[in-house]
Amino acid sequence: MIFNSVTFVIFLILIVSVFWQLNSRYKSFFLVLSSCVFYGFWRWDFIPLIFISAISDFYISKGIFKSEDIRTKKILLFISITLNLSILFYFKYLYFFLENSNLLFEFLNLDLNFKLFYIILPFGISFYTFETISYTVDVYRGMLKPEKKFIDYALFVTFFPKLVAGPIQRANELIPQFKNWRTFELSFFSYGLKRILYGLFLKVVFADNIGSIVDEMYLINYDFASGIDVLTMSFLFGFQIYFDFSAYSHIALGSALLFGIKIPENFNFPYIAISLKDFWKRWHISLSAWIRDYLYLPLSGVKVSNSSGQVGIGKVLSDSKKKRSNIPLFVTWAIMGLWHGSNWTFLFWGLFHAFFIFLERLFKPLRDKLSWLNIKLFNWGITLIISMLSWIPFRVNSIEETFLLYSKLFDFNNFFNLSFRENSYIITLLILLIFICSYYFKQLVVPRLKNNHIIFLIYTFFKYLLLVFLTIIFLKSVNQFIYFQF
Repeated sequence: MIFNSVTFVIFLILIVSVFWQLNSRYKSFFLVLSSCVFYGFWRWDFIPLIFISAISDFYISKGIFKSEDIRTKKILLFISITLNLSILFYFKYLYFFLENSNLLFEFLNLDLNFKLFYIILPFGISFYTFETISYTVDVYRGMLKPEKKFIDYALFVTFFPKLVAGPIQRANELIPQFKNWRTFELSFFSYGLKRILYGLFLKVVFADNIGSIVDEMYLINYDFASGIDVLTMSFLFGFQIYFDFSAYSHIALGSALLFGIKIPENFNFPYIAISLKDFWKRWHISLSAWIRDYLYLPLSGVKVSNSSGQVGIGKVLSDSKKKRSNIPLFVTWAIMGLWHGSNWTFLFWGLFHAFFIFLERLFKPLRDKLSWLNIKLFNWGITLIISMLSWIPFRVNSIEETFLLYSKLFDFNNFFNLSFRENSYIITLLILLIFICSYYFKQLVVPRLKNNHIIFLIYTFFKYLLLVFLTIIFLKSVNQFIYFQF
């Protein structure tokens, strides 16, 4: 069931209508059942897979909490992580592993060959796997007490607004809301509808229309592409994936609000970032925070006693300077890349980011000395170009194509040769301008409008009227969200 489909709209109306008629004690069970129906519209046979992970982690976490033996705790944690990662590996990486093993055997002239078979990737497996792992780890760290009621934990794992593509939630952010359901608030409800509308607007007006141009661009013979073509391709796809995924996040947040549940923001104008570090504080915030707290910090030798979710790492108990190096940086980003997909292009994408973040660290002392290197406009421009160019391996099919397109950036003799229609380049610049203007409008103009209640009310009315109008006008065939493939 896709968020931008009529089926989902009908489903959401029915579920919300029934939900607010129920007694609080039945709401969690009802939403778990509803989430199963939501997921079952795609594949019913993969629902048990979600509950295998949920049930095992629920009881393993109880065992971790009750045990006073640190060795037993570690064994139970190892079992939980191994089980979750094994399931993820089978569905997402086994084919990739077997295929590349066969290539290695062929290269070494070994008479070995694995039989390849197609494996369907369950929707959302990367997202709910990370959530269940974080729950067990938090219990092990002593940051969280295991849930007494399985139904609350099951809802944490299956809650349908965030089930398929996040945002990735922490148990301490979500479960307390299930235990103390909000009473119906019109302001809360209306804000949820506004977020859904905004998400649909971004999807059907921007993401889908940009996507049709992007699809056409990536069909060309890359041998004839120029440097300006590569920049245009990367920028347009960068905007497509941003509008597409942020649209999903808006709808997810809005849908959750209809049930009185608040989910943290997942995007914050990433393309106005002035460094890659800043970029990843603004892009897919829930994933960045998860990777930081459960992968990068442990690899760096940092032990955390308390988590503050997406806004910080909590109290640091130990910080071993001996373990401080750039190795955790590259390892983390390699895993980050492979998390997105079982292809060498995703690994390259991760290492691409690691390399430029490493350069940021390396040149930080020089930047601190030279004031002109700290000019925000300069840093924004560099960060924007790097972050957009990073999307090339995300979109192409192979490493060879990635390097071929990147090589065009250094072909200065043909840099400005135009392979696409002229309006493609104009559209790219226009979207960039719209993005920048919308950011500054929100930051500078909207706060002033709020000072005059009547003017702000008129502005709000016409804004949402325009959103509805444009969404209806541009609504056409239902297009899948990009992040569903991860």
